[in-house]
Amino acid sequence: MTPALVATIMVVYFGVLIYISVITSRGADTNTFFTANRQSPWYLVAFGMIGSSLSGVTFISVPGNVGKIGFGYFQVVLGYLLGYWLIIGILMPLYYRLNLISIYTYLEKRFNFWTYKTGAFFFLISRTIGSSLRLFLAATVLQLFLFDAWHVPFFVTVATTIILIWIYTFKGGVKTIVWTDSFQTIFLISAVCIAVWQISDKLGMSFSEMVSTIKSSQYAKMFYFDDVNSTQFFWKQFLGGAFITLTMTGMDQEIMQKNLTCKTLGDAQKNMFWFSLLLVVVNLLFLTLGALLYIYSTTNNIPVPAASDELFPRLAFNELGLAVGIFFLLGITASSYASADAALAGLTTSFCIDFLDFKNKPETVKRKQKFMVHLGFSLLFLIIILVFKEINERSVIDAVLNVAGYTYGPLLGLFAFGLFTRLQVRDKLVPIICVLSPAISYLISLYSVDLLGGYKFGIEILIVNGMITFLGLWLISRKGTSVKI
Repeated sequence: MTPALVATIMVVYFGVLIYISVITSRGADTNTFFTANRQSPWYLVAFGMIGSSLSGVTFISVPGNVGKIGFGYFQVVLGYLLGYWLIIGILMPLYYRLNLISIYTYLEKRFNFWTYKTGAFFFLISRTIGSSLRLFLAATVLQLFLFDAWHVPFFVTVATTIILIWIYTFKGGVKTIVWTDSFQTIFLISAVCIAVWQISDKLGMSFSEMVSTIKSSQYAKMFYFDDVNSTQFFWKQFLGGAFITLTMTGMDQEIMQKNLTCKTLGDAQKNMFWFSLLLVVVNLLFLTLGALLYIYSTTNNIPVPAASDELFPRLAFNELGLAVGIFFLLGITASSYASADAALAGLTTSFCIDFLDFKNKPETVKRKQKFMVHLGFSLLFLIIILVFKEINERSVIDAVLNVAGYTYGPLLGLFAFGLFTRLQVRDKLVPIICVLSPAISYLISLYSVDLLGGYKFGIEILIVNGMITFLGLWLISRKGTSVKI
């Protein structure tokens, strides 16, 4: 693919996104930006959530990681499924009953001011870092296969990427994103299907031959039950996946904001149920693609890059033909931007509602402040991406899950304490507990091999973090007081 072709594809692609944003943002006000006036069709939200939930991390890192752990990531995916169903049964009814815009206002209703602000603050940290790392992938691919050829600095690549997202989200917000995410999901799924088809064809395999070849390969191992100390041990991965979903979806303003745009609780639950099933299928497809990428490389004596995240893009652009290259470009762009645009809207919503007290301000003030917050988070994305480029030494999916284990733990503890106890807490002490919990969790993880007989923590450190937060809240609770809601 030539840089001119890549540039043409990008111009057309973003032209369509901006056109969609113009249509969907007509007559939009701040309420439209935050809630889409609660008129989104559930099936549209469900389909679009595939793109925003998978992100560029799944698109590149999951296939690349197959060379290290085979289909082991599917253990996490099964945990995701359990997590989504818990959200359907526990969290969604709560959010709809309270008619929330920002889900963290639940913490104010259940506890008080400092607990509420602490929960919202940890979301801002978690989602800003996580979404920046996801967007880092898209910018890296564009740099490698387009802007390097034109000698454009990485800084300019990242800035251009973020400006484009800002343009098509700044007015319509979540209403625009519900539609653009559905548009982008089409390209994400098409990209992986076409890649699987083309690689199988080049290897001369029918569908049944492809399945049998993968099953007999070294990459087919899916379940790890043999070593409890391994980070890949099934129950660590499964439970870690379930709790990551509970926190990174059910307690995350970005994802739940789109669910809360559905007309009714029933519609939102249908959306989440069908989305969860589709997500399992799509992740299995990505793992299949990963196995095929390694089998193709071995068969054709193609050196595997030291950084596993580079395997799919290098083969797509250099080995697998023009069609795969084009759809790879569209797929990585779609997956990364579908995640980043929703994150930008979610972060803007949380900051405006949770920290700027929007409900008591006139519309003109809301518009001005929303504009500045939206712009501010865009600049923050830029800074984090540039810093991560200098320090990145691991696959992005590992980095995202590692960060999530520490930043989402306090949210897990806060919501769990609110839902499963009737105790009140000493509100001013809550921020201290939520800062200490990740620090203690990190120390436990750091020294677990020596302290716990060789045990290594993986993504299940999130559960430990949440439990420490829960215990800390219990220690500062006020016995004999009743809940506020």
